[in-house]
Amino acid sequence: MIVIAGPCVIENRDVVFEVAEVILRLQERFKEHKFIFKASFDKANRSSIHSFRGPGLEKGLEILAEVKSKFSLPVLTDIHESWQAEPAGKVVDFIQIPAFLCRQTDLLIAAAKTGKPVNVKKGQFMAPWDMGNVVEKLKESGASEIMLTERGTTFGYNNLVVDFRSIPIMKSFGVPVIFDATHSVQKPGGLGKASGGDREFVPYLSRAAVAVGVDGLFFETHPFPEKALSDGPNMIPLKQFPDLIEELLQLEDFLNGKHGKG
Repeated sequence: MIVIAGPCVIENRDVVFEVAEVILRLQERFKEHKFIFKASFDKANRSSIHSFRGPGLEKGLEILAEVKSKFSLPVLTDIHESWQAEPAGKVVDFIQIPAFLCRQTDLLIAAAKTGKPVNVKKGQFMAPWDMGNVVEKLKESGASEIMLTERGTTFGYNNLVVDFRSIPIMKSFGVPVIFDATHSVQKPGGLGKASGGDREFVPYLSRAAVAVGVDGLFFETHPFPEKALSDGPNMIPLKQFPDLIEELLQLEDFLNGKHGKG
């Protein structure tokens, strides 16, 4: 199981390092699984022009480089413009394409050319079978490692719903599929000038994804979600995160016939 986790956006070193420390402890405890630290240097699609976006490319990559050095964790970040791919690829281990940009051909080509594994979030507006074209774009541009992430589908206004059929459909493209448990409970723009969310449903959807056979899980977590500068309503409180991960990995072990080993 792949577990991608971290704060939504790089707020400061203290928050980033506090979350990375918890993820490192989980990696040391669950050695057979792969933990990846995630944080964004810029959130270019915020609801309001006044919303916090992050420290920017240069400062953000500097902090992510510190995470790699201090905690020895692989690092993932997202890019929004093609020119960001090359500098980001020199620092991080995984490049991520945001859901709203998953069809942007030039962005996909730039990500593939970094030589780094690329994780693409399925657009809220996309059918899962249409993600096959995304995989084709990346492969023909030289990407050797590709992941696709399910993060819910637009359902009316300011709401998302998860169609779990998308997981086996996207796995049929021969790539690992990740389930984004926290963005799937988001309510985009639901607070007017910010997105809302229902974090209480994260454990339920996560368990469902594991049962369906997902290859990995994606979470945003924060020491104090109520004070987070981005995506607070759908993030998992950091103190609750280890127990949730333990439960989900035990379920994954059980479903794979490993229940006699724990």
